[in-house]
Amino acid sequence: MTSIESRGGGVNRTNEQIETPTSTPISYLSREGIEREGTKGNETEETEIGKKKEKERESIWRRAWTIVTWTPPNCRWDPTKPPQFSMSMNVLFAFAAGFTVANLYYNHPILNILAHDFGVRYEQVAQIPTVMQAGYATGLLFLCPLGDLLPRRPFVCGLVLFTATLWLGLCLTSDLGTFTALSFIVAITTVTPQLMLPLVGDLAPPNRRAAALSIVVSGLMLGVLVARVLSGTISNFVTWRAVYWMALGLQYVIFLLLWLFMPDYPATNPGMNYFRILLDIVLMLFKHPVLVQACLAGLLCSAPFTSFWTTLTFLLAGEPYEYTSLTIGLFGLIGIAGMLLSPVYARTVTDAFVPHFSVLFGLSCSLLGVCLGTYMGTFSVAGPVLQALLMDFGNQTAQIANRSSIYSIEPKRRNGVNTAFMVATFCGQLIGTATGNHIYAAAGWIGSGSASVGFISAALLVIVARGPWEERWVGWRGGWSMIKKDKDSADGKTADKAMHGRREERDEEAEIGANEKVLQEVAAEEGHDSSLGDGGFKGKSSQDEEIRPVKV
Repeated sequence: MTSIESRGGGVNRTNEQIETPTSTPISYLSREGIEREGTKGNETEETEIGKKKEKERESIWRRAWTIVTWTPPNCRWDPTKPPQFSMSMNVLFAFAAGFTVANLYYNHPILNILAHDFGVRYEQVAQIPTVMQAGYATGLLFLCPLGDLLPRRPFVCGLVLFTATLWLGLCLTSDLGTFTALSFIVAITTVTPQLMLPLVGDLAPPNRRAAALSIVVSGLMLGVLVARVLSGTISNFVTWRAVYWMALGLQYVIFLLLWLFMPDYPATNPGMNYFRILLDIVLMLFKHPVLVQACLAGLLCSAPFTSFWTTLTFLLAGEPYEYTSLTIGLFGLIGIAGMLLSPVYARTVTDAFVPHFSVLFGLSCSLLGVCLGTYMGTFSVAGPVLQALLMDFGNQTAQIANRSSIYSIEPKRRNGVNTAFMVATFCGQLIGTATGNHIYAAAGWIGSGSASVGFISAALLVIVARGPWEERWVGWRGGWSMIKKDKDSADGKTADKAMHGRREERDEEAEIGANEKVLQEVAAEEGHDSSLGDGGFKGKSSQDEEIRPVKV
């Protein structure tokens, strides 16, 4: 028994000896494996958390994009019954255009206040209007052509929302560098009025295009004047930031109105390349003489406009007037009368005659106003008053007539056409600002006004050099008549139709025309057969019943 127990004990000791040395590495390996598995689990959890955060970020942007691009049922596109262009929509576009372009002009009357608030010299703040004009030119050149490529509703709403959100930084920042940089970016995206004008050209009936354009342009010009008046008046009583907070609220109101009521029209050129669209703008200038004529006239008549409003401050602030800055700011309200008259004139005259007539009439009014203001302004305030009234009315009349004419040349590329016209007009504004200041410093009010007389006269020569019926670059071939040959067209000669009309009606008209053509061919064939056979049209009805369905 003892030997057996000892053996059993030996066996037990052997098992203990076997188990003891091997138990330590097994437990060590198991702990190490658990630690590795725990580390891998932590890494997996961190990766999953990171992916969830990325998804949440993506979902936020997707939700924002979904909200911006969502279309209310009353604005959705239906080719069988598309939303029609109405007066309420026209007024909405005018309101949006006016208080969007106003973003560029709020800072003009308050530059001295901005310099004091930021604690810098006036020369440093004076660059803000120039920077914003450069940003606006950048948007004109690179964003506006996208209106021919993208659907207008999400594009316009997205730009307005982006502008409004970025404008918040202008309300809060206390650094001049940040303020200037944000002003440049905001100016780039403030080109939505120049996207709405070609859309109005698409939607309005051709025989009412000038009237519809005049309402939007009047709203746009009104926004330029109202921005200066509101900014100067409000800043006299409260801080300048109140002006910018007001502009922020207006931007969100515009976004909400457009999001609720702007119809979703399809893109006109969804398959085109962006760089090809930019190249086509240049090629248009070599292809369409009427576009070059309108661009030159726009450049030459916009230079006196900006020159007048730039140098008017110097005239009214000095002898013999010595007006205050508030009085000078309110002086800009005189132009409102001309802007209110412009839609009436466009509806009664511009839409009734060829645009060439209204361009000549508008430039003649501008020339008369510049002459009166230049040579009466040094001794009577009636001169500048008449110049503001006549020049605003004349320039706006000429601009609307030119737009109505050039929108007929490339119906599917109206944003590109508008870009070419507006770049030329913008260059004229820059020329007018620069030359007006330099000439006024050297030759005074009469010198700068005489230069404006020369600009307007050159614009008239450009219009006179080519008649309304001329197809080439120079001449009056086709006659001197200013009466439209086609009453339903915008330019009097181009068979133009409002885009995005009912597709069913167009298809039915095309089908009816094709059927009539086929029936005429059938009748001709039957007449030919009857002359060789039984004579006359005997047996026509039976043969007609057999052949016509096959032909149709």
